[in-house]
Amino acid sequence: MFKPTRTGKLLLRVANLTVIFFILLPLAAVFIGSIQSEKALQADTRRLLPLEFTLDNFTVILTKGEQKGRIFDQATYLPDNIKSFYTAFLNSVVVASSVTLLTLLFGSLSAYTIARQRFRWTLFLLQANIVARFVPVIVLMIPLYVVMRSFGQLNSLSGVVIAETGFLLPYAILILAPYFDTIPTELEEAARIDGCTRLGAFVRIVLPLATPALAACGVIMFIISWHELLIPLILNARPDFMTLPVVIASLVGDVHVFFNLMMAICLLALAPTVILVALLQKYIVEGLSAGAVKG
Repeated sequence: MFKPTRTGKLLLRVANLTVIFFILLPLAAVFIGSIQSEKALQADTRRLLPLEFTLDNFTVILTKGEQKGRIFDQATYLPDNIKSFYTAFLNSVVVASSVTLLTLLFGSLSAYTIARQRFRWTLFLLQANIVARFVPVIVLMIPLYVVMRSFGQLNSLSGVVIAETGFLLPYAILILAPYFDTIPTELEEAARIDGCTRLGAFVRIVLPLATPALAACGVIMFIISWHELLIPLILNARPDFMTLPVVIASLVGDVHVFFNLMMAICLLALAPTVILVALLQKYIVEGLSAGAVKG
């Protein structure tokens, strides 16, 4: 087995730190922009650290514009979508949670079928999932809009959930199928000898053993759905059904762009996904790594 030398370990650490730096650099810029006024932000775009710090941007968002703080005077125009922050946050929670549960439900059944049933059509299904990811989502937006309009699912959260579930199912299948393939079939056969049906063995034996993969897949599906912009933007035009990414995009106007408010909302929108990853980090790493190498 190859053992890296001390120099090799040092180079690996430097490479890891470099990657982490480039990942965190945009977040640092967002944080710095969220704690200063729009005037200070636009005054000197080359300054790394702001001259003043303020939490008024978060105050305006969390109070829905009722308290403007000292950086916003009473005559300052604020976008109406600021008032929809809590509604958009709740919509994002409903959509992301529903999409995650549905993708795990249907994705686990499809992945188990691919892993256990060695039929020609199961291999074709897996290949079709891979090929489907080559199609840009923007190409499918007009057909998606027409289909959802014909089913009366425009301006509704259910339409967004159905559309996102369909787009994310291939990802869930590709993540779960290799993991299910590593679970010994002897365990299921023993359960079936004891009287379990195939579905019963799947629910009682396979799913508990696949908890790390399900957790990793669920977190990934939740993050993708939480930050999805295009589908909610195309399907919903009413503020009552906007999600957080749509509210952030709406702050880019024809005349003015509310950079400081956008950055503050971005940080607030990142909080649930960061907390979720921090809580389930152990399962995510185990689930993504265990299915990569078949035992």
